[in-house]
Amino acid sequence: MKHRLLVLLAAAALPTTLALATARAGDATSVTLPPAAKKAVPTELYEVEKVVDGDTIHIQRRGKLEKLRLLSVDTEEKMGSGTSAAGTKPPTVFGEECAQWAQGFFAALAKPGEKPKVGLSFPGGKEEYDFFGRLLCHVILPDGTDYNLMIVEMGKSPYFTKYGFDLDDHEAFVAAQRNAQKAQRGIWDPKTNQASTPGTPSAGRPYDKLVPWWDARGAAVQSWRDAQQKDASKVCDVEDADALAAAARSGEVVDCFGEIAKVDEKPDGAMTVHFRARQRDKAFVVFVPASAHAVLAPVDLPGTAQEFRQNYVWFKTRVTADPKGYFKAESETADAWRRAGPEPRLPAPKEAEKAQPAGH
Repeated sequence: MKHRLLVLLAAAALPTTLALATARAGDATSVTLPPAAKKAVPTELYEVEKVVDGDTIHIQRRGKLEKLRLLSVDTEEKMGSGTSAAGTKPPTVFGEECAQWAQGFFAALAKPGEKPKVGLSFPGGKEEYDFFGRLLCHVILPDGTDYNLMIVEMGKSPYFTKYGFDLDDHEAFVAAQRNAQKAQRGIWDPKTNQASTPGTPSAGRPYDKLVPWWDARGAAVQSWRDAQQKDASKVCDVEDADALAAAARSGEVVDCFGEIAKVDEKPDGAMTVHFRARQRDKAFVVFVPASAHAVLAPVDLPGTAQEFRQNYVWFKTRVTADPKGYFKAESETADAWRRAGPEPRLPAPKEAEKAQPAGH
C-alpha cells in the first residue's frame, strides 16, 4: 500500500506523459521515447473503468464495457495471479510493481472529477477479439503517445511477438526492446526479481528462451500474412470461423494455417489434432487414423504442440463442416504438413541442467 501511494503521489505531481512514465518510486531512470511512440492525438477518447495490470485495461466504449488486451506487450503477472502450465509466467514482484505503477499512471491522467480517458488504435485497421473476448489494440494516450510502445521502451514489458509481429510498428518495437535491454531497464535488469535473502528462490520469466520462441512464432505468422496477400483464396486461417466455413462451402483444397494446441493420442495409434481457436465451438480438428500413424511419425505432431517448439503449421486439405458446429479434416500423408516458420534458437542447457536425471 505504501508503494502504491508513492506511485500515485509521484504521478500526480508530474504534468507530462513522459514524466509520468518515469515516476515509479525508487526509479530515477530517464527514458527518451522514440519518435514512433508519438501518434496523432486521438479524436475519440474512452473512459478507463479499471486497470487490471500493465497490459489489461477495462474501458467504457459506445455503451459497452470493453476488456482490452494490449497488443505486442506482455507484462509480468502480479502477485496472487495464476501461473502458466509450464511455469513460464509466474507472479513476480516486478509484475506487482508494474500493475501498481499502471494503476497510478492512468489515475494521474484524469482531470479533476473525471475518469481517465484514452484512445485506441488497431494495427492494420481491423478490430479483433481474443479467445477470452478481450479487444486487441494499442492504447493511445490523450497526447498521442502509444502506451504499448512506451512500456517496451521503459523495460516494463518485452516486445511480445508470440502471435505475430506488430503490423504497424514492428521495427519501432524491436528498437525499443533493444534500447531497454542495453540500458538494463525493468525486466532486463539482472537484479529485477532477484531475492534479497541469500538462499531464497527467485521468481522470474525465462526470457532467454521465451524471446527466441516468440520471434520464431512471429516469423511463422508473417508467412501466413505473406501468403494471404499473395492469394487469399488459396489459404485459410483456422482461427477464423468464417474463413473455415467458406473453405468448407467451396470444397476446394486450401492451405490451412494455424497453431497446434493439443494432440490426443489413442492407444491404437490414432490421433486427434486440435488447433487453437478463437471460438471453442468453431474449432478446426484433424483426425489421423491409426493406419497413418507410422507414415506421419516424421511430422512429429505431438511434439509440435509442446512449448518452445514451432507450434504453427501449414496443412493442405479440404475442410468439412461438422453438424456439431466445428470443422474437420483427415490426414493420412506426411507431405500435407509443413512447419510454418523456423524452430527457435534456444540457449544451450546449463551443465547443471544437463546433469539432471530423467524426470527432474
